[in-house]
Amino acid sequence: MSVLPTNYLTPTGREEAWRFTPLKRIAGLHDPATVVADRISIALSGSARPGFVIEKVNAVDLPAKSTTDDAVIQRVRSAVSEVVHLKIDKEALVQDPIILTRTSSNESEFSRTVITAGAHSKATVIVENSGSATIGEEIEIRLEAGSNLTFITLQEWSENSVHLGRHHAIVGRDATFNSITVTIGGSLVRLLPTVEYSDQGGSAELLGLYFATDGQHLEHRVHVEHGIPHAKSRVTYKGVLAGDQARTVWIGDVFIRGNAEGTDTYELNKNLLLTDGARADSVPNLEIETGEIVGAGHASTTGRFDDEQLFYLMSRGIPMADARRLVIRGFFTEIINKIGNEAIEERLMNRIDTQLEKVGA
Repeated sequence: MSVLPTNYLTPTGREEAWRFTPLKRIAGLHDPATVVADRISIALSGSARPGFVIEKVNAVDLPAKSTTDDAVIQRVRSAVSEVVHLKIDKEALVQDPIILTRTSSNESEFSRTVITAGAHSKATVIVENSGSATIGEEIEIRLEAGSNLTFITLQEWSENSVHLGRHHAIVGRDATFNSITVTIGGSLVRLLPTVEYSDQGGSAELLGLYFATDGQHLEHRVHVEHGIPHAKSRVTYKGVLAGDQARTVWIGDVFIRGNAEGTDTYELNKNLLLTDGARADSVPNLEIETGEIVGAGHASTTGRFDDEQLFYLMSRGIPMADARRLVIRGFFTEIINKIGNEAIEERLMNRIDTQLEKVGA
């Protein structure tokens, strides 16, 4: 176990990175005075298969390859003694998804996981989070040259859970990273999906959806660092809010450094408000230090139901409640259908339907 870095500062809520987050609700995960267990709670679902191995590694032998100034992740790194390492073999083609399931605990915990996609491998990794938990976690994803990895993380927590995490991908030469982040549970969830490139030709697509109801705070802070020439990124996140004091925060930061010629990037966030009292903050940011790029742009929209869509459905005999549900399903379908697992897709939509019924939306 190591100690906190000398530059560690306990967040107060006045910092830009924390100004949207209600610190009183994050169970002290940011505060060194709070005791948090070092616990491995994530494990392979099902039996081992050819093409990959999963093992526990001493944290000293598998240090993080990325830097971070996030206070919770700095605490995670200082506290965790063992790391779960999922290693996908070089040139392996893993047909079925590799599913990692997290078991919940009554105590607060810190956790680190490293996923390494070997050169020219192809696989899908699904991380399932459910039950009741208070957790700070870091998942670092390392894509070696020519690899193709789809990373899907599902936050289906119970209503009292707190989850703060960073999911950081390091994309190698000509590698492809596809990410899908789904958050439809928890009292407070704050995730940092981030990407950097270690060589040219890399591509990253970050998709996400979130659904907040009464009193939930769901925060996603996306950051894509273009510090290598000729790399591509696409970001699309969609959110629905229903219920009193439902709150979401989406921050989309793309930074194109001066040496990153040939960059091609675009980010989009859409939010649908179903009831009064719900609030969505959406802040897309684009910083460009070179004009020698293919393209760069961003867009953000927040609004209520499209009355024309509802009228069209209701004019064909569909009751309003069912019509609203169909519109919401259509709003999310673009992203959910890319999961590629019918059982999971239907499970997510059923939970969304249940949440809608609870708030009467």
